[in-house]
Amino acid sequence: MERKRSVRRRRKTARRSWLKQCKEFLRQFIAFLFSNVGIILLVAGYTIAGSFIFMTIEGKHKLKLKEEVLNNRTIFAGKLWNITYELNRKVMGKEQFNASIDELLRLYQKLVVNFTRRGFDGTDDLTSSAQWSFAGAFLYSLTVITTIGYGNIYPRTPEGKIATIVYAIIGMPLFLLYLSNIGDIMARSFKWIYAKCCLCRCCPGVAKRRALRKIRREKRMQMDYDSDVTGSDVTEVSISNPPLGPRHSTVSEALTEELDTDVQNVPVPVTVCLAIMVGYICSGALLFCKWEEHWTFMDASYFCFISLSTIGFGDLVPGDKIYGRGRDFYAEVLELSFVFCSIYLMLGMALIAMCFNLMQEEVIHKIQTTVRTVKYILRCNR
Repeated sequence: MERKRSVRRRRKTARRSWLKQCKEFLRQFIAFLFSNVGIILLVAGYTIAGSFIFMTIEGKHKLKLKEEVLNNRTIFAGKLWNITYELNRKVMGKEQFNASIDELLRLYQKLVVNFTRRGFDGTDDLTSSAQWSFAGAFLYSLTVITTIGYGNIYPRTPEGKIATIVYAIIGMPLFLLYLSNIGDIMARSFKWIYAKCCLCRCCPGVAKRRALRKIRREKRMQMDYDSDVTGSDVTEVSISNPPLGPRHSTVSEALTEELDTDVQNVPVPVTVCLAIMVGYICSGALLFCKWEEHWTFMDASYFCFISLSTIGFGDLVPGDKIYGRGRDFYAEVLELSFVFCSIYLMLGMALIAMCFNLMQEEVIHKIQTTVRTVKYILRCNR
C-alpha cells in the first residue's frame, strides 16, 4: 500500500511539475510576443496570415467571375455571328439587322456593368487575380488594421466580409499596441540622439549655453518658490561664485553633468518634429513619383500624407507596380515597390506617433515653464 501511494505521489508531482513548466513557458512566450521585438513580428505575421486568408477567399471569387465573363462573351459572340449569317442569307433587312445588333449590344453592356460591380477588373488571366495577389492582399490586410481603408479593394463575398470584420477586431488593437510601444521607443531613442548631438561638448556651445541658462533660471525660481512656501531660510547659491567641491569646480560643470546624465528630460523642439514629418513625407513622395508614371510630386506627397494620417480617401492608390501582375509568385512577393510601400506605412505611422509624443512633451514643458515664470513674477511684485 505504501509503495502504491508513493508511486501515485510521484505521478502527481510529475504532472504538477509538467504543468508548471507549461505555464512558465506560456508566460514567457506571451511576454515575448508583447515585447518590443515580439510585437513587430506579431504584426508582420498577422498581416501575412491575413493576406493568405483573403487570397484564398476573394481570389477564387475573382477567378469564377472571370470565367463567367468569358463564357458570356463567347455566347454573345455566337449570337452576333448568327445575326450576321442571317443578314448574308438575306433573311433580314438592314434595319432589322441594326435593331437586332443594337438590342444585343445593349444587353451585353448591361451584363458587363453588372460584372464590374461584382468585382470584374477587365483582365482575362484565369491563372491569378492581380488585385488579390499576395502583394495586393498584404496591402489590403495592412490597410484594414491601420484603419487607412483606401476603398479600391474590398471584399465581395459574404465570407470575405465576415473575415474582414473578425480580422479588424483583432488586428486594430494589435496595431495600436504596436504604435504605442514602438512610438515610445523611437521617442526615447530620438531624445537621446538629440541630446547627445545637439547638446554635446564637442559641438558649438550656443544651444548648450541656452539650455544651461534655462536650467539656472528654473533652479533659481524653484528655490525662491520653496523658500516662500516653506517659510524657512534657504541659503542662496551664487551663480557667479559657487562653492568649490571635490568633484565640481563650477556650477556650469555640475549643470552640464546633470544635463548629460538625464537626457530624457531634454525637450525636443516642435520645429524639429515637424521637420522630421515633412522630410519623411517628401522622401516617400520622391520614390512614389518614380514608381507611378502619372503621379506628380504633389500627388505623391498628398498620397503619403493621406496614408500616414489614416484618412485614406482612395482617390490615389498604388498601381500595377505595387500589386504586381507577374505570374512568378516569388518575383511577385519580392517586388521592391510592394515591400517599400508596406514598410513605409508601418514605419511612417510609428514615426508620426513618435513626433506627436515628442510634441506633446514639449508643449507640456512650455506650459509648466510659463506657469513657473508667472508665479515667480507675481512673487517678485509683492
